[in-house]
Amino acid sequence: VQLQASGGGSVQAGSSLRLSCAASGRTFYNYAVGWLRQAPGKEREFVASAKRGGGESTFYSDAVKGRFTISRDNAKNMVFLQMDNLKPEDTAVYYCAADQILHNIVTVAPEYGGQGTQVTVSS
Repeated sequence: VQLQASGGGSVQAGSSLRLSCAASGRTFYNYAVGWLRQAPGKEREFVASAKRGGGESTFYSDAVKGRFTISRDNAKNMVFLQMDNLKPEDTAVYYCAADQILHNIVTVAPEYGGQGTQVTVSS
């Protein structure tokens, strides 16, 4: 599975952004998907995940719960991250991830990842 994230940008605190991730592979629905992020000088951290298949079961880090929403469109091999009420601490490079084992995404060790997209939130 090859992944390419897009949609990042520079915004003011309180704004919204929607990240997109285009995935290759005909068996995309067999993979759990998620988003990770890495802020300058910090380790990469888990943000959100959705189970394989329909992805109705989602999981979020405490830092973004209630503000971010992950979704997937298996027909288009796409993953999205809707980010609302952005805060300066959300500033990071965001990466999409995929793995047949959801736990590997949550523990920041996914089998597949791609180039990230920069999100900068100013106060």
